[in-house]
Amino acid sequence: MSEPCDALVIGAGPAGLAAAACLRERGLDPVILEKADAVGAVWRRHYDRLRLHTDRRHSALPGLAMPKTYGRYPSRLDVVAYLENYATQFGLVPQFGTFVHAVRRRGTLWRAETEDKTFEAPAVIVATGWADFPYSPRWPGIETFGGDVLHSAGYRNPDRFRGRRALVVGFGNSGGEIALDLAEAGVEVAISVRGPVCILPRELLGLPILAWAIAEQRLPARLADTLNAPAIRLAVGSIEKLGLERAARGPLQMIEEDGRIPLLDVGTVVMIRSGRIAVRPGVEAFSPASVLFADGRTEPYDAVILATGFRPDLSALLPDAAGVLNLAGRPLVSGRRTAERGLFFCGAIASPTGQLREIGIEARHIADSGGLCEVAGARVGRREWATSHKPD
Repeated sequence: MSEPCDALVIGAGPAGLAAAACLRERGLDPVILEKADAVGAVWRRHYDRLRLHTDRRHSALPGLAMPKTYGRYPSRLDVVAYLENYATQFGLVPQFGTFVHAVRRRGTLWRAETEDKTFEAPAVIVATGWADFPYSPRWPGIETFGGDVLHSAGYRNPDRFRGRRALVVGFGNSGGEIALDLAEAGVEVAISVRGPVCILPRELLGLPILAWAIAEQRLPARLADTLNAPAIRLAVGSIEKLGLERAARGPLQMIEEDGRIPLLDVGTVVMIRSGRIAVRPGVEAFSPASVLFADGRTEPYDAVILATGFRPDLSALLPDAAGVLNLAGRPLVSGRRTAERGLFFCGAIASPTGQLREIGIEARHIADSGGLCEVAGARVGRREWATSHKPD
């Protein structure tokens, strides 16, 4: 037996909550399906020291500002509290503990299949994010390594690493900040950097770096990167003497073309300069007690933290959808109509102007979408919403 509803939202993180809130404001009653037992599950399990890399003013979801008491860069716990309050303010009550195995089209409806029952709606918004898809490379000999190996998704704080030699693999935001966390706790730590890097200051000339990206968003990425390069170089300083190679492309081009987020430095570079974080090249292989690097040196480590990112693959969730995912299973578009009528993604593609800000923009676009109005209007029938919101 299927349970009919106006719209389905898969996920109760920032994207799912924002999308559902925008739908409710337009008269729909979406059902939110969440496999965890609380909203913002990913934020609850992030490492302890994490703060938003984007400023509070540009990180609020539609309809509810973040409290000034959070400061300019809210903490992980601040974000969790904000998401809980957001759900309460908009009357969002997800169905927790509900794992969606697959979403399939059945005629004019989408059917979400769970362990206990199915849900049907003319529209479905996939807001699952990418943090549930950690990517852990396999190197020769890694199965023989006698120390701990964990993905950054499993890192919480330095406690278990005190008195041990740790290697962080990867120089993205998680890798840079985890290495900093370990170094500040007195852990002997090195960071493995495989290729050229792009480093940004969190603030430039007293303004959050996000404010610059927003101000220049209408410029071609290459032009904006060229204009910003001198000020960024001055703020970050020389990195070549630190064993780091500067990426040929600027940060906006990197995000736009590769989907890679530059490192927003919150103190990692200073720690590298002071020698408290060592820089090593890419990993080649493991032995029972050590790691072999690309430059031929071998060093002993007690623990390895893989800050190697995430590779979301939604092909199993959407087995029948055509023309909406690339070969790797990632959405081709986010925040607007897909090739499948009534199917939307929210927050699925990295944004240079801040992910939470982009989620808010996309949630509004989806709720106002002509495609959603058409399919949801067929479900809600005579509701005032269906007659007062014309397709775009």
